[in-house]
Amino acid sequence: MKIAFQMDPIMGVDINADSSFRLAEEAQARGHELFYYGPDQLAYEEGRITARGHKMTMQRVAGIPAILGPEEKVDLEDYDVIWLRQDPPFDMHYITTTHLLDRLAEHTLVVNDPFWVRNYPEKLLVLNFPDLTPPTTVARDLRTIREFKDRHGDVILKPLYGNGGAGVFKLDANDRNLSSLHELFTGFSREPLIVQKYLPAVTAGDKRVILVDGEPVGAINRVPAAGEVRSNMHVGGRPEKVELTARDLEICKAIGPTLRDKGQVFVGIDVIGDYLTEINVTSPTGIQELERFDGINVAEKIWQAIEAKLG
Repeated sequence: MKIAFQMDPIMGVDINADSSFRLAEEAQARGHELFYYGPDQLAYEEGRITARGHKMTMQRVAGIPAILGPEEKVDLEDYDVIWLRQDPPFDMHYITTTHLLDRLAEHTLVVNDPFWVRNYPEKLLVLNFPDLTPPTTVARDLRTIREFKDRHGDVILKPLYGNGGAGVFKLDANDRNLSSLHELFTGFSREPLIVQKYLPAVTAGDKRVILVDGEPVGAINRVPAAGEVRSNMHVGGRPEKVELTARDLEICKAIGPTLRDKGQVFVGIDVIGDYLTEINVTSPTGIQELERFDGINVAEKIWQAIEAKLG
């Protein structure tokens, strides 16, 4: 098949951690032809969806993860699969790329389905499952946020469309910084904030469960660094081997049909203790860590699901 990756700069990826690299590597091993382009190079041109980029050959060489061919412009309708893999921020630039990729739906499989990536971003899709999540408020109004904090004491405050642990704050019951943080966030963004009741179980780790076409394939535990409340690996969280619990499987059973029906083939959910906190559909990570811990080929399972969809 002909496979295109819409992603952040390929030469900057960590060959031992990056999930996009691993997906491309496995596609190449399966005999597929690869093309790479950045979201800035995606365009609508008089009825065609085009991209300027490079054919690429993957190699597990630090600092040179891919050998790129000369730049060329391609018609993305000619491709069998396009991976939507650039990292957030989930801003209007990101949203526009999903609108453009939507136009390929009759000819090309876009993974994950951009219509539902746009309509089900990670911190909003969880709102469909209130019985699985900690108490949560999405608001821009300071009084609403303060009332929530008064009800629940220790809370986590973060940008609604952030990623990688950036801008995440824990505010305890006696904290006096809420007004200042609200001024900071609303001063540079028109987006709401999301506030959740703090879960003390996070000190034991924030579990990343990977689902393929709605089915769980395994999990890793991400343990916060000393003095940190955030467990994201981007900010020093330590990955550890972990088993799926009965509660994890219950959560996956509840959300799996929605993910499968909406074309979300590769998803990473975040579970703290018994609670679902995020459903990551934009550019989930964790493949390589899970493969090392559990000795399974997660990338192969993802490609098998895609190939099955294409018949």
